[in-house]
Amino acid sequence: MTSERPVEDLVVGVLGGTGPQGRGLGVRLASAGQRVLLGSRDAERAAEVAATVAARAATAAADGVQVSVTGGSNADVAGAADLVIVAVPFAGHAELLTELAGSLAGKVVIDCVVPMGFDELGAYVLDVAEGSVTQQAAALLPDSQVVGAFHHLSAVSLEDLSHPTLEGDVMVVGDVRAATDLVQALAGRLPGMRGVYAGRLRNARQVEALTINLVSVNRRYKVHAGIRVTDV
Repeated sequence: MTSERPVEDLVVGVLGGTGPQGRGLGVRLASAGQRVLLGSRDAERAAEVAATVAARAATAAADGVQVSVTGGSNADVAGAADLVIVAVPFAGHAELLTELAGSLAGKVVIDCVVPMGFDELGAYVLDVAEGSVTQQAAALLPDSQVVGAFHHLSAVSLEDLSHPTLEGDVMVVGDVRAATDLVQALAGRLPGMRGVYAGRLRNARQVEALTINLVSVNRRYKVHAGIRVTDV
């Protein structure tokens, strides 16, 4: 199911690519030379955002790096991409993946969605029947290889191209070694980042929930914190 082509040759689609996390991942990957497709419920909106992301990525790309970002509907992106990142709000996650299961069959699907709610006490983790959003994705996409990753990257930091590198690690969870290796390689395309294997899909709940702790850190200290795994 996973492609034998090197990761730099793959077309990466981002479902929910017009949101902050999707845009941020798009601009960073595009500036590294990855061909990117940004998806949205509104294809026209996706095309507009893609043009802006491409222009911004071009300003940060090294000499000789070709920037390619286009936009379309989530359905079109799911069908055209080699590798797909899911960056939609949790509220619409299950409905979208149910609709796109056929288009995503045979592909590696990276889920970075966090089940997060807010109340007067701050951020908290929402319960997911399957145990985690990543496991929900795996249940809805039985013919895809689902991997959890990119949960802990600040959307603000991703979009802030005044900082050319992002110092931190991407925790990667999944049940298929070839798929997690591919996602780790994709994470390594982001300057300053590493992909670190963090266990099987059943461990996704802890990875997703850690994002809520980072939100609390950010609010207290007015920063955009990430994580770094030591001794690896």
